[in-house]
Amino acid sequence: MARQQAAHRRKANNRASVIMIVAVVLMITIVVMVKCAELDAKAAEYDAIEKQLEDQIAEQEARTEELVEYEKYTQTMKYIEDVAKSKLGLVYEGEIIFRQEN
Repeated sequence: MARQQAAHRRKANNRASVIMIVAVVLMITIVVMVKCAELDAKAAEYDAIEKQLEDQIAEQEARTEELVEYEKYTQTMKYIEDVAKSKLGLVYEGEIIFRQEN
């Protein structure tokens, strides 16, 4: 009888240990799942920021190209003529200017 009681206690202790281990594993699994969801959300946020920054880089590269083209244009005779006509009102000899009356 004492053997049966000792065996019964060992089984009860083993069951309690197994239940505790299962509970700990479940808690760890839940924590890992929650952290994974948080990391996925952060990754999506960072992807959106990265896309926004890449768009800004593309815009700035286009702007840089425009500025390079404008710099080339400002070094041409056409630019000098346009500025002389628009800002200084100069014209070539024999050129006729039509102006709108206000």
